[in-house]
Amino acid sequence: MSLSIRRLLLALAPLLSAPLLVSTAAAAPVGDVEIRRTADRIPHIRAPGWRELGVGIGYAQAQDALCTLAEAFTTWRGERSQHFGADARPARLSTFGRPTNLELDFYFRAFADDAMLARSRAALQPDLLAAADGYADGYNRYLVEARSAARDNVRGQPGAPRQACLREPWVHEIAGDDILRRLFAAQVAAGQARFIPEIVNARPATADAAKVGQAADDDGTLRARLAHPLGEQAGLGSNMMAFGREATGEAGGVLFGNPHWYWGGPDRFYQMHLSIPGRVDVAGVGFLGVPLVMIGFNDRIAWSHTVSAARRFGFFELALDPADPTRYRVDGASEAMQSREVTVQVRAADGTLQPVTRRLYGTRFGPIADLGRRAAPFGWGTAHALALRDINADNFRVFRTFFAWNQARSLDDFIAIQRREAGMPWVNTAAIGRGDGRVWIADVGTVPNVPDALRERCSTALSRGFAQIDAATPFLDGSRADCDWAADAAAPQPGAMPVAALPSLLRSDHVENMNDSHWLFSVQQPLEGYPSVIGAQRQALSLRARLGHTIAQELATAPARSAEALAGRLKRAVLAPRAWAAERFRRELLAPSCAAPAMADVGRACEVLARWSGRAEPDARGALLWDALWARLEDLPDAELFGVPFLPQSPLDTPRAPNGSDPRIAQALAATVAAFAERGWALDEPLGRRRFVRSGGEQLALYGGCHGAGYVAVVCDGDDTHGIGPDAVANSYLQVVRFGPRGVVADTLLAHGESDGAVEAGEGAAEPSVARHARRAWLRFPFHEDEIARDPALRTIRLRAAGPGRQQHAGNRQAEGRGLRRADPLAEEHHADRRRADRQQHREDARR
Repeated sequence: MSLSIRRLLLALAPLLSAPLLVSTAAAAPVGDVEIRRTADRIPHIRAPGWRELGVGIGYAQAQDALCTLAEAFTTWRGERSQHFGADARPARLSTFGRPTNLELDFYFRAFADDAMLARSRAALQPDLLAAADGYADGYNRYLVEARSAARDNVRGQPGAPRQACLREPWVHEIAGDDILRRLFAAQVAAGQARFIPEIVNARPATADAAKVGQAADDDGTLRARLAHPLGEQAGLGSNMMAFGREATGEAGGVLFGNPHWYWGGPDRFYQMHLSIPGRVDVAGVGFLGVPLVMIGFNDRIAWSHTVSAARRFGFFELALDPADPTRYRVDGASEAMQSREVTVQVRAADGTLQPVTRRLYGTRFGPIADLGRRAAPFGWGTAHALALRDINADNFRVFRTFFAWNQARSLDDFIAIQRREAGMPWVNTAAIGRGDGRVWIADVGTVPNVPDALRERCSTALSRGFAQIDAATPFLDGSRADCDWAADAAAPQPGAMPVAALPSLLRSDHVENMNDSHWLFSVQQPLEGYPSVIGAQRQALSLRARLGHTIAQELATAPARSAEALAGRLKRAVLAPRAWAAERFRRELLAPSCAAPAMADVGRACEVLARWSGRAEPDARGALLWDALWARLEDLPDAELFGVPFLPQSPLDTPRAPNGSDPRIAQALAATVAAFAERGWALDEPLGRRRFVRSGGEQLALYGGCHGAGYVAVVCDGDDTHGIGPDAVANSYLQVVRFGPRGVVADTLLAHGESDGAVEAGEGAAEPSVARHARRAWLRFPFHEDEIARDPALRTIRLRAAGPGRQQHAGNRQAEGRGLRRADPLAEEHHADRRRADRQQHREDARR
């Protein structure tokens, strides 16, 4: 055999013996799981069943977000203190805020316990449980392979896993129960999870030791905590619009969805396409750790969500027994609080583990929540205490609903599922269907059944004081049994409002929501007469909502030639960085201060603002200055800032006429100018020089601004000194969806990317989806098989079925392989790099 032929065969050998890692769209054999990555590294996961689909989801998410997921599973298991110490806090924001590790551990150990897991498993569909168990298998599979690859490769070489956490003791295999805990954490995000410190630090007033727990958080008062229906950040929520046949000019609709959500941490979105041939074919996003699409589309329907203004929890004032502060009176009878001891392992400074035990208290209504550190009258005293009831604590229909929606066959089917389950925990929903000219919007889910008459009848002096802080959250007399949330046989669970009493609309023009209440789902058909627990009516909208409604009306006023034409206009409109405050108030607001500026620098600022276009484009000079000025003004009461008050009959145009002669305007302008000088910024600093994202080795200029200034394109973390990063709450996943002759047509963006670290400084090129969002270059999503096959970026891995009896075991953390194994023990990237090198060697040998 000649030397050249021998070299050729040696060069071909790695390719001939390589594991099944292909770049085609060939059908997966029975038992195989395919993960096909297309543009922006979006995984299209195809499997023969739900458990196998879960394997693919867990594997793909672990590839992209292993460290975030591993830390999150540590949180949901109540093991943070064991690894990170008691007093530290999570590095990233989430729906449960940033309590201390010890507080989080006590909460999740007490509430995400075996009893919760049993209730969850009893309620969820068997196929969904199979997907959860499969997710754990897939996550574990990747973890084993990544650690193997890390041992076999020198870090920094092609194929070496990039996850810095691989060898950390808190990174270990998981079980299906870990996924159920993750689902529970999302379930209670608008209730119990907002009051974790107040629940786990609650102590009877007579305790010998001082009450434990930290001082008030940075947001300070109880009013600040209750100002937002979810999380602790202003603007956390979404925009959504749906246009029907009157707007599109044909029997088909267009849907826009854009959550303003976390760019990092456990609750960020992950984009994926899930397929079981003949059973489900759905794409969109879900939270990390969730084996379902939560916002997205299939070939028949598309839907999106916004955070609802409805309250999902309430307080009960307990009349304590004078003889014992752990007893309370109901209808004159003394009733003992429930209590349980919870033990957490805590790592000390010397690395040793010590058990810490705490007793938590509950009542017939729910856990005791001591709000005294935020507002003294609402603490656990000798006369009264507060119990917190969360309607979603027992609502295991949340992910039942998403599971069914993923497979919905029509808009009518989608609506029927929502009405049957009534499981949405804290969001509004909008949806369209293929070949259907109607649009659906609803806040149909779990809401406490607290009519205003019950609230009035069961008020107390303390509850009337609470109403001055928060008029929406129910606060009832817990000393009377008839003051519990009303029972209704038609409701999906005890204490919930029946579906017929919840707001919804089915129209043929357009509907929209930007996190204000249900009142103006349609400006043409205000929804009124609902209890205050569902949300305010006939009250001023946010500036973002006013602009959002205006955009929808502008698009719908002159009907489009087609859904395709309207979708094109919509894509441009929602990313145009208009600021309502600037469009409507800038000239009137500044005229008095700029007519005779007190200082030369203020005069210069007036010139910059006068020349500014009013849009926050990356190269805009004046946008940064305006946003900084408005941030100083937006907390002024409307009655003082505007000359024309809010008028319910003119909700998009009032309040208006800013009082520019108010001396506080000139003071705010001068302070803004001084702040720019202190930072060393030019008054006409281009926006993109300060509002940017770092991804890889690149710095990408951004557009848009903060919720408070009335931007629909929200790109903001409240501080322009260091760019936008993983702590931002901003544009996250965006979709514009319609249906053509062959099915769904979707354009999407994922602003923060799929991978951990995608919006942090690094090396090399920026994450493709992060750069795409910065360029405003919508991705035509490859949904159908031929579209996936044609994608230039297509790369496929296959997790192949093992022979009978071949299973992997993961000790007491339960992770059986269930007959699935990976075709190769190394990561996808390692194989791709090896094959490219082999092909190059082959070409060189062939030339020789």
